[in-house]
Amino acid sequence: MTPPKAHPLAFAALLLGNAALAFGPWLVRLSDVGPASAGFWRLAIALPFLLVIARLAGQPAHWPRSALALTVAFAAFFFAADLAAWHAGIALTKLGNATLFGNVASFAFAAWGLWQARRWPAWLQAVALVLAAIGTALLMAGSADLSAGHLHGDLLALLAGLLYTGYLIGIERARGQLQPLPTLILATGFGAAFLLPFAAATGEQILPSSWPPLLVLALTSQVLGQGLLVYALGVIPPLIVGLALLTQPAISAFLGWWFYGETLTPLDWVGATAIGLALVLVRLRPAAPATK
Repeated sequence: MTPPKAHPLAFAALLLGNAALAFGPWLVRLSDVGPASAGFWRLAIALPFLLVIARLAGQPAHWPRSALALTVAFAAFFFAADLAAWHAGIALTKLGNATLFGNVASFAFAAWGLWQARRWPAWLQAVALVLAAIGTALLMAGSADLSAGHLHGDLLALLAGLLYTGYLIGIERARGQLQPLPTLILATGFGAAFLLPFAAATGEQILPSSWPPLLVLALTSQVLGQGLLVYALGVIPPLIVGLALLTQPAISAFLGWWFYGETLTPLDWVGATAIGLALVLVRLRPAAPATK
């Protein structure tokens, strides 16, 4: 089947979506609530906006059959755990590192797909996995030199990326029977329901004294960022998507440098470049063999 033709503004939408997501770590730092609470407000505030957008797009939210609802709830549990771990890591490590490690789901999800297909990775995928491992080791070595706290933050962001893989697996299964926006709305609602009691049980501050950072976080990360990426992923080739993804850690690293004086050492740049290349390569498909 031929892929749908991209709208002239699709690439601009992809870049804008990545830029919106890249501001997430900075906005989490600006909020005065705990990490799980920030995740809860990101989802809870976004929910009414998503409901309106879905209605306007002709994909109104509805309650699916029980088995499908459980699948989405399973995915949302991993998404909620991902947000809690990632937001905790953001407070401890550099913004650029947090964004890079949060994207490990790109190749973890690809590895799961290979395991499901019961086949070995193609050479491009194998190179991507090796580069990702090297880049991760280099960035963590740099963080360990700074402090144990930085390393702890890297590990939390890495854990978040792996948890996000569980979310992708659940959503992939649900998407076969649900439209994109109803799926996203259900996952957002379930995720908020998981995060609120967790934040309360761990004694986090839940109610903020300042709402703007959380409002902007919800609108940029959950509504604008996720919405534009869902649109662009269906019409733009994997190589371009992978290259555009590199704007996220670049923008986050710039924000970390501008607002917090976070610098990247030469070792960090090598590690970041290796992970960035891995994220591009893991989205490429090897050319099909020529047929006679």
